Amino acid sequence: MKTVSPGAVLVLGGARSGKSAFAERLAAETGVSKHYIATGRAWDDEMRERIEQHRAQRGSHGWVTHEEPLALPERINDTARKDRVLLVDCLTLWVTNLMLEGHDIKAAFDDLAAAIVTTPGRVVFVSNEVGLGIVPDNKMAREFRDHAGRLHQQVASLATEVYFVAAGLPLKMKG
Repeated sequence: MKTVSPGAVLVLGGARSGKSAFAERLAAETGVSKHYIATGRAWDDEMRERIEQHRAQRGSHGWVTHEEPLALPERINDTARKDRVLLVDCLTLWVTNLMLEGHDIKAAFDDLAAAIVTTPGRVVFVSNEVGLGIVPDNKMAREFRDHAGRLHQQVASLATEVYFVAAGLPLKMKG
């Protein structure tokens, strides 16, 4: 039986939409210990620079950072507490990592859903909305888009709040 997590929030948006900054503000407003679960991997210099920019944006604002490219449900289960807020940035990078390493996507999504509904405290998920553009021209990109879309639907159905951010402006879609 599907239930809704009282502490789950999904923040969607395009690249450089302001979604991460908005999610960080939501987390900070809780007033509890802030834990950042980063799913990105530095595959190249450009990605290393992006990761460094995100670290610099968080600065010394009291974040505890956990880097977790694959075992996201387990990290959430191990890290979550009633007196903590978790910020997961981002789900689409997690999907990329799962795909590149040949993981069972459906099983991973189901494990994440189970973690969401049993997690004490608040969890803010950030993800790129990739399904608004043209149909990708290759199979892997289409599979990625489809996996991301299914994951967003699953997480949104479990979350009490869902936001879409464009041009730094959040639109509350649920909650």
